Amino acid sequence: MTIIPAAMPRTFVGRLRWAVADGWTITLRSLAHWKQQPAQFLITLMFPIMIALLFGYLFGGSMVVPGGGNYREFLMPGLFAMTMLFGVESTMIAVATDASRGVTDRFRSMPMASSAVVVGRAIADMVDALLVLVVLLGCGVAIGWRWREGIGDAALALGLLLLLRFAFIWIGIYLGLVVRNPESVMVVQIVVWPIGFLANTFSSPAGMPDWLGMVAEWNPLSSTVAATRQLFGNPGWGGDSWIAEHALLMAVVWPLLLTAVFLPLAVRRYRRLSL
Repeated sequence: MTIIPAAMPRTFVGRLRWAVADGWTITLRSLAHWKQQPAQFLITLMFPIMIALLFGYLFGGSMVVPGGGNYREFLMPGLFAMTMLFGVESTMIAVATDASRGVTDRFRSMPMASSAVVVGRAIADMVDALLVLVVLLGCGVAIGWRWREGIGDAALALGLLLLLRFAFIWIGIYLGLVVRNPESVMVVQIVVWPIGFLANTFSSPAGMPDWLGMVAEWNPLSSTVAATRQLFGNPGWGGDSWIAEHALLMAVVWPLLLTAVFLPLAVRRYRRLSL
């Protein structure tokens, strides 16, 4: 059991240890919810598997991969990235539920590190994202997906996916603190789903109208998808635009930019919540 000090430590090292201990306590609290609500966690795992089977077998036969190749190998990197995007919804629901039930206000009234709530939520969601990725990797292997490059490139691809999820976590935390109502997630879904599909996730932007293809190419999701396809050695859509030729660079820049914007916004919003 973590012992919370009565007052903030005066030294930097003391404050850091305090913040880490409190953040870890909140992380364990978030992870404990999985044990209490296993059905919700299983649904989170099963949904991307259903999408993989649906697109891989039901629609895959009519899909043509640019340059040739197995559509399921084209599909899986896109599905990995889209699952990271859909995590915005689960983050937002968890944060908004705590806010609507007064749990967040209770935490703010306690002598604990002010960063603990948001940091703990972020760590727990990263653990969740890692487990989902492991399950999806197993599903991909089962339906014929393979990585064709070395283990180092595959590890880098997974790192880019988790970096994208880390950026989306802060977007979810910020939105959850703004709306403070779990029912409002429907509004977020209206935005998240088009972002997920208006990319190179399931098809090539080259087959879209010029203006729509340009939007899809500059979708942050597309950069991560293109970069992971390259690192996994899976077939991709290519492209001769600047954004397409620098997919690996932008797969790092986009998440860092989103984090730089939404992490301070989330922390600031948390600190300004009314008790």
